[in-house]
Amino acid sequence: RSLKLSFSDSSSSVLFLEQNGRRYQIDVASRTITEVSSARVDPPVAGNAFAPPQATAQSPGAALFQSNCARCHGPDGKGIASVGTPDFTAAGESQAKVVQTVHMGRPGKMPSFSGQLTDAQIDEIAQFVSGLAPQGSTAVKDLKPGVYKPGDDVLFSLPTGRPVDKGAWLVNFSHRFPYDPAFVGANRGGVLFGLDESALPSFGLRYGVTDKLSVDIMRSPTFIGRPIQLQTAYNLLSEQNSAPFNLTARVSVEGQNDFRKNYTEDVEGIFSRSITHRAQFYAVPTISFNDRRVVQGSPNKIPNFPGINAFSIGFGGALDIRPTVALVAEVTPTLIGGTQLGIHRAAFAFGIQKKIYRHAFTFGVTNSPGVTVSQRAGTDATFLNSPGADVFKEMFLGFDLTRQIH
Repeated sequence: RSLKLSFSDSSSSVLFLEQNGRRYQIDVASRTITEVSSARVDPPVAGNAFAPPQATAQSPGAALFQSNCARCHGPDGKGIASVGTPDFTAAGESQAKVVQTVHMGRPGKMPSFSGQLTDAQIDEIAQFVSGLAPQGSTAVKDLKPGVYKPGDDVLFSLPTGRPVDKGAWLVNFSHRFPYDPAFVGANRGGVLFGLDESALPSFGLRYGVTDKLSVDIMRSPTFIGRPIQLQTAYNLLSEQNSAPFNLTARVSVEGQNDFRKNYTEDVEGIFSRSITHRAQFYAVPTISFNDRRVVQGSPNKIPNFPGINAFSIGFGGALDIRPTVALVAEVTPTLIGGTQLGIHRAAFAFGIQKKIYRHAFTFGVTNSPGVTVSQRAGTDATFLNSPGADVFKEMFLGFDLTRQIH
């Protein structure tokens, strides 16, 4: 009472301060202080020094926006340039789209609030946001209803064609543990089902030149040929723009021993189609010129094999079982050149993917040690020189991590 502080009945993170005849709303969660009108107040509450204003002196939706959204979208809804959020007061959005976005989030940009807020609270926020812009203003670009948003650049090794925002930087990490199967053999629990054994770690960096054009570089380790892959991708069609499917074209070149020899050129088409906003199907035809067997190397010797022209087509799918959790699966048979490359069974994988704000983490099992375009269709049969190492029971663990750093 002596500090002239009181608490809001509608939010656990909002309190009110009275100084010199003025009343201020302090939102601890969004770290904002806003002067509010004292004309509209809630009925007195026992324990309060004075009666606080109702919500934000405007509406319950405004108070919820301040508590949950203002930290990224600004206390006035005008966006924050450093975060890259839109100005809702200049370009409006339909209430239905706001509800969908708050429920689902935007992978790599915005977390899902499903489970954190009730449906009624999300409706209040949507009503508030949709009313910020002048009548008849242009709508903010947002998720189109029924369109799936991939959480990562890959399902497991198969690309999704996910576009990169202009100016965005992404890092991609992958680990494969191909030397022993995850679940077959003695003492698998003692080595954490292979996670305690040697791995093939790869690292990549991707940059959005425009909203449609991106470039990236990836490096895999010495023991799988030490390749460096240079790649560019262009998004030709998008379901967000009312196309019947998404289409991305990619071209890449790989050179083993840090881009010194054994060059392979790849051309891909990445087709995807949403099956409601919770699932998506993928087809990825790939032509590889001068492809080579996926075999083990060493720091002193990376084997030389003749180049083989090959054609593979990958199929995959993603299904959201929770707003931020997806099941993923893929299979990539090699239709031309497989015999010469020692591939007699298709590469395949399945796993579970957690999509967090600007992150995606995928954990699963596979029979393929490669992650570059030319190597992902190869299997453990050639890598370990064991014809039976590519069957279901010989699958090994692996994981991917994607992080948008800017």
